[in-house]
Amino acid sequence: MNTTAKSLSDDASKLAQQGLDSLSSAGKHASTAMHQVAHDTSNLAHRGMDALREGSEQLRESGQHARQYTTDHIRHDPIKSVLIAAAVGAGLMGLLTMVSHLKGDHRSHRGSGQ
Repeated sequence: MNTTAKSLSDDASKLAQQGLDSLSSAGKHASTAMHQVAHDTSNLAHRGMDALREGSEQLRESGQHARQYTTDHIRHDPIKSVLIAAAVGAGLMGLLTMVSHLKGDHRSHRGSGQ
């Protein structure tokens, strides 16, 4: 029986060692995966920053082009530019007035229902 106990003890020891080896291997794989995730995240961040930088540069150039176009248009046709600006201003004021009246009507209807 002593041999059986020794055999069981050896088997248990081997199983425990196999379990530790498996945990160690899993830990190494997890570490490798975490490093890969960190690397991929860093690459995505850099690509995002590059895209943002490129987009802001395009937006800046577009704004400069629009400003130059507007300035040239005002110089060449000042009366037409003033009339366009007045029409846009009047349209915006009409729109704001309409929106403020709609909000006022909505509030008064909601308040009378309670």
